[in-house]
Amino acid sequence: MFNGQPLFPTYHSAAARILTALTCLVAIATPALAQQPDVRVPNFWDPKAVHDRPSAIPDKIQFLATDDYPPFVFRDPQGRLTGFNVDLARALCQELGSSCALRIKDFDVLLPALEEEEGDAIISGLSRSRSATRRLNFTEDYLKLPARFIVPAQAAADFDEQALAGLSVAVETGSRYEAFARRFWPEAEITPFETAREAREAVKSGAADAHFGDGLSLSFWLPGEAAGGCCAFAGGPWLEPGYFDEGLAIATRASDPERAAALSYALRQLYQKGIYRELYLRYFPLSFY
Repeated sequence: MFNGQPLFPTYHSAAARILTALTCLVAIATPALAQQPDVRVPNFWDPKAVHDRPSAIPDKIQFLATDDYPPFVFRDPQGRLTGFNVDLARALCQELGSSCALRIKDFDVLLPALEEEEGDAIISGLSRSRSATRRLNFTEDYLKLPARFIVPAQAAADFDEQALAGLSVAVETGSRYEAFARRFWPEAEITPFETAREAREAVKSGAADAHFGDGLSLSFWLPGEAAGGCCAFAGGPWLEPGYFDEGLAIATRASDPERAAALSYALRQLYQKGIYRELYLRYFPLSFY
């Protein structure tokens, strides 16, 4: 399902350039969006819980990441590092009063770099299920990637994900989305396509009634020229354990639990202060929740 790869989807070549440009454009709209109370921002922390500030706060945090995963970490047209994870790391350091740095590495060498103390924490979508990560401490998840339905825009208001009998649902062949749909909606007509792009286009063309897939990717496809206003989110979000429940967390060395605890504390503080909401809407103005 994840097989040691980053949890967030990868984007390359033209797709990466399109998403990078879109991310830069939607960032401009953040102030207006942040004021909209109906925009759904996820909450992974108990708002009633009280947590004391840890006594051990690191003076400096050297983050490790890879720079080819927009909108999390990427380079803008001027070559500057930007992205959700970049701004989140900066905000975490400001909350803790720690100095902050970010070192870029290829994904495959992030774990060795952490073990060799080239950095203190990996903020690059490592999966807890990867066997090598058993040597690590993880913060609480700061983002989960749900599955979502998209349907024709005119059908979104009446869509009932519990009544799919007779409806055709487009999915990517061999994906966890196909496996989930076949298990939980056996009454639906599950129609596999070779790629997620083809499954989305099936809804746009009218060849399918709905598409079930990655909510993050869909949140960038829906406002773009590819969708052309044809479609909208409906139902969900789906975070079913065993399928879509693993999220993004920050990893530290097993010998450094204090740093993970400090970062978990800071994540909760960012949410309670509204800073997490601001960052989420900066990079995900069409919420995938």
